[in-house]
Amino acid sequence: MTTWTAPEAQRESEPFTGPERAMLQGWLDWHRQTLLTKCAGLTAEQLKTAAVQPSNLTLLGLVRHMTEVERIWFIVRAAGQTPAGDLYVTADNTDGDFDFVADADAEADLAAFRAELPAADKAVADLPLEHEFTTSRGSTLSLRWVYIHMIEEYARHNGHADLIRERIDGATGD
Repeated sequence: MTTWTAPEAQRESEPFTGPERAMLQGWLDWHRQTLLTKCAGLTAEQLKTAAVQPSNLTLLGLVRHMTEVERIWFIVRAAGQTPAGDLYVTADNTDGDFDFVADADAEADLAAFRAELPAADKAVADLPLEHEFTTSRGSTLSLRWVYIHMIEEYARHNGHADLIRERIDGATGD
């Protein structure tokens, strides 16, 4: 029986010049692929390994979390669409993306992440960066803000991923 391992990721260099939208998309894509790079070559069990006790922070939990926030920020909030079904977070469990990882299907969760990225991009493709929407808390935000927030969110969590990966097998890198 062959043990499943997370597939390799193809990370392209971030852009150094260009129009604002292309720069934001390029940095977002670089960070998306960085998270996948941190998972590449690991088994499902390794992806479920917690950072340190008592933390429940795992690489798989980070993937599930970023799948969730891609959907929430780009598809639901910015584009105003309503996807069918919950991913991991529910009204009863707002930390479902990080919780219950021990019984999760790592291969399916990585596939869900990979599928959510083009769906998120497609949802906002025709919206200008100036597009505004109002959150349930009454804040008015722009699509530009969402891009910047998502780059920041990935940068923070990719730092976590670095530490978790180093704990698992000693691998380090950018």
